[in-house]
Amino acid sequence: MKRERSQKYRPVIQETPQSSVPVRGRGASWSPANRFEKLHVDLGDPDLVQADLEEERPRRETQFFRDDTKSIITRNNSPDVGFETSLNPYRGCEHGCIYCYARPTHEYLGFSAGLDFESKIMVKTNASELLRAELESPRWQPQTLVMSGVTDPYQPIERKLRVTRGCLEVLVKFRNPVAIITKNHLVTRDVDLLNKLAAWKAVAVNISVTSLDPDLQRVLEPRTTSPAGRLDTIRQVRAAKIPIGVMVAPIIPGLTDHEVPKILEACAEAGAQFAGYTMIRLPWAVAPLFEHWLDEHFPDRKGKVLGRIRHLRGGQRNNSRWHTRMTGEGIFAEQISSLFQVSCRRFGIGERPKLSTAAFRRTREQLALF
Repeated sequence: MKRERSQKYRPVIQETPQSSVPVRGRGASWSPANRFEKLHVDLGDPDLVQADLEEERPRRETQFFRDDTKSIITRNNSPDVGFETSLNPYRGCEHGCIYCYARPTHEYLGFSAGLDFESKIMVKTNASELLRAELESPRWQPQTLVMSGVTDPYQPIERKLRVTRGCLEVLVKFRNPVAIITKNHLVTRDVDLLNKLAAWKAVAVNISVTSLDPDLQRVLEPRTTSPAGRLDTIRQVRAAKIPIGVMVAPIIPGLTDHEVPKILEACAEAGAQFAGYTMIRLPWAVAPLFEHWLDEHFPDRKGKVLGRIRHLRGGQRNNSRWHTRMTGEGIFAEQISSLFQVSCRRFGIGERPKLSTAAFRRTREQLALF
């Protein structure tokens, strides 16, 4: 793992988007310009483009960097997300979901929201130590932490680095409630810890399912667990008596919206007890990345998909206004909301459980008893 001494990096190399040249194992196939950088280098040489058109571009290896952050708990004041505090063991995500709203956060590091976001991963190796210190502080008011609010805590490198597991071990010691959102079967590795939290009504797991079509999943979310694997994840977590639900997210109108009932039915049969959904969001560089992805994989549906998205966003590709940014607005948004609610009732999916802080304890308080 490389160690970076500064949060400021070299100017991003801007690659010109190229048609029909996907990068194997990646969601994005180019790096759009970083909106914070003044200097860009254009690699759109016609001869290079033609060479790429003749042969699929090679795999891009993932690089990992140490993130020496000084705090781990992030706070937000958005009324749309349903939580106030979260922790993210990683910045960037190797899953490579092309629609990921978190991609622009990589631009704050001097990276690109494109290939950089999924191939240059910042690792908070000291996350568990920071979490322990923050929960020990009398300033911490026990409340549910969401893991993760931005990038997936169970992306592939977690199997080796175990940063997320280290944070869960701390949460178990403090009995602090946590809600997990992931697309990865790897969460089943930690059922021993999650089961302990479940005994105090202090955990809920949310498996994100965008589509049940494995062919679509492979190009939409290239390094995530397959749809069948996610259903198996729900079965295993439910069998361990841990509250488990599904996030139908994001719903992409014109591409995945018709799957909402099937996703809810399959997840309910697997054991999902509660559900939620969000509509696709295209902030900043995500919009051109997603549009180019449609050109590469679904050119025949591009007009319909983008037209529906604009209809949901007041005529724009993205609208960040609170209270509508997660669900959209207009007739299509109302139809999807009704379809989701009716399907939940039909398949017996209930409300998300309210987690408890009653069992919370600080380790110093525990030692004082002796």
